[in-house]
Amino acid sequence: MATWIDFKQLRKSLSFEAVLRHYGVEPKIKGSQHHGFCPLPNHKGKKNSPSFSANLEKGIFQCFGCGAKGNLLEFAALMEGVDPSNGTELRNVAVMLQGRFCPAAGNDKREPAPEKPSDAKAAEHLPLVVNAPLDFELKGLDQAHPYLRSRGFTPETIAHFGLGFTCRGSLKGRIAIPLHDQGAKLVGYAGRVTDDATIGEDNPRYRFPGKRERGGVLHEFRKTLFLYNGFRFVAPLDDLIVVEGFPSVWWLTQNGLPQVVATMGSDCSDRQVELVIALVKPTGRIWFMPDGDEAGMRFAQSFLVKVSPHRFVQWAKLAAEQQPTDYDGPHLKVLCRIGGQ
Repeated sequence: MATWIDFKQLRKSLSFEAVLRHYGVEPKIKGSQHHGFCPLPNHKGKKNSPSFSANLEKGIFQCFGCGAKGNLLEFAALMEGVDPSNGTELRNVAVMLQGRFCPAAGNDKREPAPEKPSDAKAAEHLPLVVNAPLDFELKGLDQAHPYLRSRGFTPETIAHFGLGFTCRGSLKGRIAIPLHDQGAKLVGYAGRVTDDATIGEDNPRYRFPGKRERGGVLHEFRKTLFLYNGFRFVAPLDDLIVVEGFPSVWWLTQNGLPQVVATMGSDCSDRQVELVIALVKPTGRIWFMPDGDEAGMRFAQSFLVKVSPHRFVQWAKLAAEQQPTDYDGPHLKVLCRIGGQ
């Protein structure tokens, strides 16, 4: 059973002073107020200005430099590098704080009361915002993690795509992958496991942002509305390579084929088809390089049907059970023949 969390009671029970110390902040208290430098990892204001204020009695904070504000649970979420508006991520932080500072409360293993039908219907009628730009960036990612290096990716490639291992938030223990929409706005992060042996029903290879409610608005992430790496191309291209997954984009770029996008799966939505077509000149060519498995074969047949009426498409077939990352640069360029006849 899930640990029962009474957020309101937890906020009353927690000592903001203790939470500050937990995150390495030595409180400078005058009355019930702490003032000091902003400790938030995503702080974008002046570093050496005492712009951060916390009311220890009320359990609220505000930074007049970066504009962040909220209660002590939201402060802890920001310190953990996660989005406080994501209910799942905020709950994970609350469970951690309860276990550390209020362990007795964690002994109550009651399941939360079932959501009333009226509540569910109310949520369905909330205004929906899809792929809203994030107002934060994950900080402190480990770009030297062994997983990335073991896959053969160079420091330059890792930095170019903003990759890194994170030990915080809902992507804890995963490689964080920034996701930008076609307008180059950061709309979320995907997380890739570092040990494929741990992949299972409860631990998928990739984790994407979940649905969340914030300020009476329902936020939803949809990867089917953009192409990974597609934001880098403004003018239509002579040649475009389309692959399935993130690592294939990184690998091809590293091997001198940067004009590549990914559908983030073995399928291509109608919107992604439109984007692929728009990224290629009418006289240009699309080099489609799906994985060499059964899913890739099915994907190829579907993709060719959708795109070939609009642009020249060449299926760059890989050997059985192979992926683009299994080929070196020269072989990839032979498969695509970019720049040739």
